[in-house]
Amino acid sequence: MSAAAPGPAEAGEGAGREAHTPPPTPVPTLNLANFLTMSRLALVPLFVGALFAGDGTDTSWRAIATALFALASLTDQVDGWVARKYGLITDFGKIADPIADKALIGAALIGLSVLGELGWWVTAVIAVREIGVTLLRFWVIRHGVIPASRGGKAKTMTQIAAIVAYLLPLPASLDVVRWVLMGAALLLTVVTGVDYVVRAVRLRAAGERAVSGG
Repeated sequence: MSAAAPGPAEAGEGAGREAHTPPPTPVPTLNLANFLTMSRLALVPLFVGALFAGDGTDTSWRAIATALFALASLTDQVDGWVARKYGLITDFGKIADPIADKALIGAALIGLSVLGELGWWVTAVIAVREIGVTLLRFWVIRHGVIPASRGGKAKTMTQIAAIVAYLLPLPASLDVVRWVLMGAALLLTVVTGVDYVVRAVRLRAAGERAVSGG
């Protein structure tokens, strides 16, 4: 025997339940992950001050500068983990996180170049790439957000390792370690920069097609 069809009252109750399903709660911009991102930005001037203290050659101040740089870099790993684990991913965080990374890395590279410990051409290559990627993000922002890729994260970690090697008062015999790390960072910087250009062009093209209905 077939089941009886639901009556009008039952159908109405079911429709009412579906119609009144509450929408998902939006993620607040002011959350722990974004707080950690902004704290990274706040550490940048403290790091720069420590780097140039004692004419940039005082061993104790260099150790403090390295510690501040490492702490700020650590927040990059923690804020991403917190955002993913607790569902705190926001468009603000997707944009602010790489900007905070670039501010920290840029301050370190410029500082080392001013002190004469790193060639300005190295700083220029990395700076042009980072500024270019930031501009690309804003170029396509109305079509979507380009999140940091795995290659981009690997590039950032390699840059951090290279910068730490330059910040530490290591003996001249270990200069080759610094060169190898910075060389790897430069290679990843260029390769991932090209990748971001391709992704940005594709995203903008897809967005324009969607708008035009093509």
